[in-house]
Amino acid sequence: MSHAPDRGPAGRLPYWELVTLIASLMALNAAAIDIFIPSLQNIGAALGVNSENERQFVITAYVTGFGVAQIFYGTLSDRFGRRPVLLAGLGVYCLASFLAILSSSFEMLLALRVLQGVGAAATRVIAVSVVRDCFGGPRMASVMSLVMMIFMVIPVVAPNVGQAIMLFGSWQEVFLFTALLGLAVTVWAALRLPETLHPEDRLPLTMARVANAFRIVVTTRRSFAYAVGTSLMFGVLFGFINQAEQIYRGVYQIGDFFTVYFSAAAIFMALSSFVNSQLVMRFGMRRLAHMAHVSFIALAGVHLTIAALNGGAAPFWLFLPLMILSFGCFGFIGTNYNALSMDPLGHVAGTASSVLGFLQTLGGGLCGAIIGYYFDGTTLPLLSGFLVLSVLALGLVAIAEDGRLFRRLNQHKAASPMDALSNDDAKPQSAAAE
Repeated sequence: MSHAPDRGPAGRLPYWELVTLIASLMALNAAAIDIFIPSLQNIGAALGVNSENERQFVITAYVTGFGVAQIFYGTLSDRFGRRPVLLAGLGVYCLASFLAILSSSFEMLLALRVLQGVGAAATRVIAVSVVRDCFGGPRMASVMSLVMMIFMVIPVVAPNVGQAIMLFGSWQEVFLFTALLGLAVTVWAALRLPETLHPEDRLPLTMARVANAFRIVVTTRRSFAYAVGTSLMFGVLFGFINQAEQIYRGVYQIGDFFTVYFSAAAIFMALSSFVNSQLVMRFGMRRLAHMAHVSFIALAGVHLTIAALNGGAAPFWLFLPLMILSFGCFGFIGTNYNALSMDPLGHVAGTASSVLGFLQTLGGGLCGAIIGYYFDGTTLPLLSGFLVLSVLALGLVAIAEDGRLFRRLNQHKAASPMDALSNDDAKPQSAAAE
């Protein structure tokens, strides 16, 4: 089957293009984070920021704007539709990217990074909402895994693109690149992305309706627990992103081409996301995600022990494969946990996507910022954060599942991920759907 689910205008867009476009929208976020990792040192030097840990605020500012703004986009998209809200957000993203080139102070740059994140938040909310408009249950997880597989290419490519730009230009050219990339995706979405929210499904923009939708999200135990647990796991990811340059350059004395090693972990994240898309129909979201989560905790404990026994950092020949294995688990955790959070909330998909995205991104960004700020010239703060956050996250997952991990609920059969295009899963799924 080669087309997206036949639900109004969405049925006219080829399946491969829908998946690629959704992935591209989400990839703008990864690009706006990872492409700046090699330029943090130069930004700090150019704008008079002496503290290396404070330079990490370039990442944190973006994540903060990105997380907070998601609260509003979902509600607006449930009322006005997905397309107009998405295009407005993309416009803000492009404008902030262009204006950041003119930054004359670190404070001005951070303010524009927050604004850039505010615009980019629309891409995350609308991307998830569009997928939820068209799919449900493990089929949604399968589609999101394919989206994430494409999306994960960006953390592989973006740092190296950023480093290449820095070799021949300056940090201003990095912002120019993100602006042009955002403009290209905006044109593509404007020309090709259909409206996936049917007119009869639009919800009135009233305080009572908004408050009720928020109440549904927060009081749905499985969704809320998975969302907070996912935010803690995102804190692990953001903690590493914040410290990556300092660890590779400072701890391991790797020069400008440290981005090659950084990308190695991203490659395995992308591969594991693809494997997840192939296995989720057979084994179920819970079983795969819970096994990956427990594996991550075990790896974090082993890595922290080795680092502590070696003066604060494992030998590089051990550090790199341990990081690769650890982040390989994310391909099974992130997409499945997000699908498990969203699955019971199809009737308020836009608002649900906003609230869950707010919790996951802002919570993860703040946890990552705390971990990053305590960098002390070793890997111990990072690995301690890995272990503590992942254990707390597993506790929340256990609460969501009544203490019963690894189980699989209702068995849905499908021949392949392409069978996710049937209309059956376009309907809201029950809390037990898997």
